[in-house]
Amino acid sequence: MGSAEQISQLAVDGLMVGALYAVIALGYTLVYGVLQLINFAHSEVFMLGAFGGLFACRALVPGDGATPAGLAAAGLVLVGLVAGAAAGGAAAYTLERCAYRPLRRRGAPRLAYLISAIGASLFAFNLAGKEFGRQSVPVPDLFANRTVVTVLGAEISTQSLVIAATALLMLLAVDHLVADTRLGLSIRAVAQDAECAGLMGVDVQRVIVVTFVLGGLLAGAGGFLYAMTFNASYTMGFVPGIKAFTAAVLGGIGNVRGAVLGGLLLGLVESFGGYLFDASYKNVIAFTVLVGVLLVRPSGLLGTRLGRPA
Repeated sequence: MGSAEQISQLAVDGLMVGALYAVIALGYTLVYGVLQLINFAHSEVFMLGAFGGLFACRALVPGDGATPAGLAAAGLVLVGLVAGAAAGGAAAYTLERCAYRPLRRRGAPRLAYLISAIGASLFAFNLAGKEFGRQSVPVPDLFANRTVVTVLGAEISTQSLVIAATALLMLLAVDHLVADTRLGLSIRAVAQDAECAGLMGVDVQRVIVVTFVLGGLLAGAGGFLYAMTFNASYTMGFVPGIKAFTAAVLGGIGNVRGAVLGGLLLGLVESFGGYLFDASYKNVIAFTVLVGVLLVRPSGLLGTRLGRPA
């Protein structure tokens, strides 16, 4: 292992990426908690959110080449997040309306949901490639990216700070919504027993739609944050989506706090694993973690459903 400064830098980088994984993983966890199915089209929701935020920022960034600063920079980031979240939410609503609801009304087997999700994912993937181009598209500079603070020798840039802080705020907001609000109570009730919740007056259909949209809002905003560092492309959803699914399984799919824990742990494992072995092994490490968790502890670290207390 390297010096203390290297270890600190690896930890900071791992936590930043892990926070993004956690944001995306919440979409998998929320939908699984309510419907007991994996939304494999969630990665394309993430991708469409990235493009939504990108195009919104492109329309507002000054054309004189000057880098925004101060309130203008903060406003552009906020616009990108809102536009990305709106695009993700719209995509998730459309997905639920067209790919899942007809199957649910007909009482289709779970395999049909999986096939429908894969079909919707391929449709969105190819549509985005046709409409947005096959090349990576960078997000315009929204602020001057420089080192803001040094913690134990690790340099934290403006971009890392913005991404980590925004992701943390979203995670805290969702945890509060699920744990402490009336809507969250409805989500947990449907997750625990949808039939009983319906008999008690809960609008199960509304809860399902809201859960999909909430996951889409998070994925869309997370997609924009991810594109700020890694650019946007029609292929960008697959690998982060699989890693977010890994994070959800690692923490205990169906458990909101488990998704957060799994995302942060996976980010750290990737960061340190890439340093100890080779950066090209990061994806291998993520998938090895997924297989290992499924073999050793299929229920994940926290291992409870959304509707049950941790």
